[in-house]
Amino acid sequence: MAEEVKLFRTWSTPFALRIVWALKIKGVEYETIFEDLYNKSPSLLQYNPAHKKVPVLVHNGKPISESYVILEYIDETWKETPLLPEDPYERAMARFWAKFGDDKVFTSIFGGVFVKEGKEQEEAMVEAMENLQFLEEELRGKKFFAGLKIVGEDKFPLLSAWMKDFADSPIIKDNWPPREKMIAKFQALRDAKLAAAASK
Repeated sequence: MAEEVKLFRTWSTPFALRIVWALKIKGVEYETIFEDLYNKSPSLLQYNPAHKKVPVLVHNGKPISESYVILEYIDETWKETPLLPEDPYERAMARFWAKFGDDKVFTSIFGGVFVKEGKEQEEAMVEAMENLQFLEEELRGKKFFAGLKIVGEDKFPLLSAWMKDFADSPIIKDNWPPREKMIAKFQALRDAKLAAAASK
């Protein structure tokens, strides 16, 4: 019996894109089901009743939610081309920096710089720069280790070089959403967040 692998996602979320990239790296065939988060499908609600969000990977009828959990599942299920280092310490550090990226970098940029204005935005920018500096230091002497134009080559040369190498990888390049579409999506999201904040 052939394996059934489905990925419930939106076209733009970075949390789902990391799953797409992992499946491509592993050479796993899968079906994509694009979700409208304003009109969630009964299948999405069935497969992820706790969070009701994407991504959700369904493997042979069994749903797995939350992007890091899905990545670990993919790596443990399809062992060819490991996503994480073999050494336990190096594996732990990869997990630490991935979590740091989401909890600190992503949050300070998209939850701060991206949706705030004035003094609040300036404060969020300071926090984002501090977090990016941690990543810059971590990349010293390494080729691989996530993307924004806040990251300038002058301030973060290693992080900028990593982002270029990452974006130039065929698996990433072939599965990245169109730039114009992403800009329009995030501009609309930013405008909506600012309008909501102004109406309070």
